[in-house]
Amino acid sequence: MAPAPPAPSRPHGGSAMAAVRDVEIDPEGTFKYILVRLQRPGGGEQRDIVRGTKAAEFHNHIFEKVNPEMEKLGYECKCLGGGKIEHNSKDKKIRVFGLSTGYGKADHSVTAEILKKEYTDYEITWSDDKK
Repeated sequence: MAPAPPAPSRPHGGSAMAAVRDVEIDPEGTFKYILVRLQRPGGGEQRDIVRGTKAAEFHNHIFEKVNPEMEKLGYECKCLGGGKIEHNSKDKKIRVFGLSTGYGKADHSVTAEILKKEYTDYEITWSDDKK
């Protein structure tokens, strides 16, 4: 009997969440960010992701872009809060700080841990400072 063919590499079922990147932030500058919890409707698997861009004048502009993208993949999104990210790619440093007026302050320690998975060779710091 021939061996089973390899499983398709595209995400399916429970692995669809794995296809969603943990972090999508601008490569340089200081910009707003939000911490978003993805969850399957009715509970089950969940995961937190970080999204940030200087294109967003307000934190809700980021959420308004992420939410429909994630709903198409079958996830409910909840914004856990926001703040700012200062990304210095030349010096390989990221600083997480500040808060969102609309969503409140994200748990920057959680955001920093998520960023560390993506930016393994960076110095990543966080504080509750507003500036």
